[in-house]
Amino acid sequence: MWAAILREFSDSPSQTIVVRYMLENGFGVNEKGRITCNGIEVPATHIGKMTNTDRRVVDATSKRILSLPSIRDIFLNLRVTPDLSKVAEHMNLSVITIYPKDAGQKGIVGAAVEVLTKNDLSIRQIFVTDSQLSEDPKLVIIVENSPPSSVYEDLKKLPQIRQIVI
Repeated sequence: MWAAILREFSDSPSQTIVVRYMLENGFGVNEKGRITCNGIEVPATHIGKMTNTDRRVVDATSKRILSLPSIRDIFLNLRVTPDLSKVAEHMNLSVITIYPKDAGQKGIVGAAVEVLTKNDLSIRQIFVTDSQLSEDPKLVIIVENSPPSSVYEDLKKLPQIRQIVI
């Protein structure tokens, strides 16, 4: 689906930048054509600053989103969830970042979760960056406490894994 959304904007590089930023950050649009974050309007000038585009490009992108039936409902309903990885150490949590060899391969999340559950670790959050939107997709798993070194060794042995960052 994300590839289809980006194709809709392929004729405008600046609008592609804005829509990609919106997707990466979970920003939606409201019925008035304003960019939103969980229902809170975000000024177009702020999005423009973050994407190095003009506010008019941001406004044109949101209006275009509303004009496209294939993606309108997606952006009207996008919601953001908190990313605990930035505050993990303050919450006595550990962050395990896994970079796959091939993000399109099936079973990466399942294999990693299996290793963690076999080691009786409590998972607090999992998120995956979309391979269509990220140049270097990753799987981020946040667990309670600090996993033993054997967990990292078991994760490294998985055939789908290219790299692990602790």
